[in-house]
Amino acid sequence: MKSKIYGFLILLLLFSCKKEASDSQKTALASNELHRIVLSTVEEARDFYAWTSDRIPMVSAHRGGPYPGYPENSIEAFENTLKHTPSIIEFDVALTKDSVLILMHDNTLDRTTTGKGKVIDHTFEEIRQLYLVDKEGLQTDFRVPTLDDALAWGKGKTLFTVDIKREVPFEMVVDAIKRHQAEPYAAVITYSVDAARKIHRLHPDLMLSVTIRNEEELERFENSGIPVDRWIAFTGTSERTEAFNAMLHERGVFTILGVLGNLDRSAIARGDQIYAEFVEKGADILATDRPIEAAKAIVGLSPENSSKLKYFR
Repeated sequence: MKSKIYGFLILLLLFSCKKEASDSQKTALASNELHRIVLSTVEEARDFYAWTSDRIPMVSAHRGGPYPGYPENSIEAFENTLKHTPSIIEFDVALTKDSVLILMHDNTLDRTTTGKGKVIDHTFEEIRQLYLVDKEGLQTDFRVPTLDDALAWGKGKTLFTVDIKREVPFEMVVDAIKRHQAEPYAAVITYSVDAARKIHRLHPDLMLSVTIRNEEELERFENSGIPVDRWIAFTGTSERTEAFNAMLHERGVFTILGVLGNLDRSAIARGDQIYAEFVEKGADILATDRPIEAAKAIVGLSPENSSKLKYFR
């Protein structure tokens, strides 16, 4: 009789442990669920960024989408954004004293880490000992990631736009993208026709974020020799006219409107519905410091049967 009772208790214990493990696995799975955009080839990248009337309006999370507890340019911030919405992730690349590419916007460590001084004056070993600080100035448990960390993490999850700081050689960033075979999901931000030409020479397959705010700048890029199917047009931080956006759309080019700064503040003051108004006037991607709120405001503008849906998971 005792042996039967012991046997029953053991079975009960095993079932309980198995259930706890299963529940724990489900919780872990739920916490890791991300909204994904998956591009596997450069041809898919060109197709995704080719403007069509059924395009899906999106957000681009400026510096990854920093929120309280999630510092800018951190992989943890990227994950937090993707838990709420599919998003392009914009981040900044800086160079350490010993030539390691890291994710950092400022020239100094002071604002975003527990360290002090210029980034270029510190080795990566010194910087990796620091902790990241969130936008409220609170220290987190997160460390400064490298470009290699970000490119490895992003594959099969999201799209990047890579902002290269002034002291960083373009060649180093392009080599990292090649090394990770990240061409389908990592576009490079440029601020002039000359910079765009140089990146294009280094790697003709890369998608480029190019600044086109008026017809003069559009004409320069049309004469640049860079194929239009490599362009993603950043139209500045002020709203453009519907007619200007239509000119870019006629050429098959996506527009990125920088709502970060004044336009984000206008949304806070006047209501998030203004994000939808930007999209209705021809903005395709909203580069924002509020990706979660902006995405929620424009989600209803996505066509149900878009040809782009195949890239969203």
